Amino acid sequence: MSIQRFTAANAVDDITDAVRSDGAAIVERAIDVDTVRRVLEEMAPHLDTVAPGTDDFTGRNTRRAGSLIARSRAAHTLATHPTVLGVCDDILGANSSSYQLHLTQVIDIGPGESAQFLHRDQWAWDQFPFPVGFDVEISTIWAMQDFTEANGATRVIPGSNMWAPERGFDANETVAAEMPAGSVLIYSGSVVHGGGANQTESRRVAVNIDYSLGWLRQEENQYLSCPPDVAAALPIELARLVGYSRASYALGYFGDTQDPIEALGATAGRGFAEPMSSP
Repeated sequence: MSIQRFTAANAVDDITDAVRSDGAAIVERAIDVDTVRRVLEEMAPHLDTVAPGTDDFTGRNTRRAGSLIARSRAAHTLATHPTVLGVCDDILGANSSSYQLHLTQVIDIGPGESAQFLHRDQWAWDQFPFPVGFDVEISTIWAMQDFTEANGATRVIPGSNMWAPERGFDANETVAAEMPAGSVLIYSGSVVHGGGANQTESRRVAVNIDYSLGWLRQEENQYLSCPPDVAAALPIELARLVGYSRASYALGYFGDTQDPIEALGATAGRGFAEPMSSP
């Protein structure tokens, strides 16, 4: 079974249907090469300072740098891409009144890195057995260069989002999400996947941005990654997406039942009038 492919010109409903049925879809060339270049340039100083992972899951020759909303203005285009948010609106919106950023990171897989073990992203919540078909997370992998099977393109088992939790799986069932730079793999937190093995002499770089239901804890602590003094400079809808908002009726309020957006002060939503800090 292959991964269905689209462009940003396709109807969001068609892309949503593919993610619902297969657990994943590719939207080719969803951003332009200039946006790719700017994200890489803005994140390079941060990526250069992080050490590789210390286990087989994070990758012993793989570097990961987070806090993209605070560190990269260009990454905001990815986090708020209308096609991605349209899929989130349809899938996550069916299960909650709100959703939020779950994590943001650059993933840089080095030459010779072995394949990541296969997993479901929603295992982050202590492997809680969410009902099959009840999606709590939408994930994205943005290709910052051409993704090939040889350089470690993300591997996915299409349709595994509808498997019972006890159903086993192995690497022979995966397909590589090969796609040109600027493309995005949109997939559910319930689909089985993993980073591929990098068999080339070059690094494979991607941006990983995930979204989750508003009543679940975020994997990346957004309030440390993007603290109020930084969030105050964001467009207001992005600040709310980061998590400066209430979920459901009252989840996430502060003080005297105030909306978290009020904590950002009168400058909330002003845009980038002042330079960003770099946590």
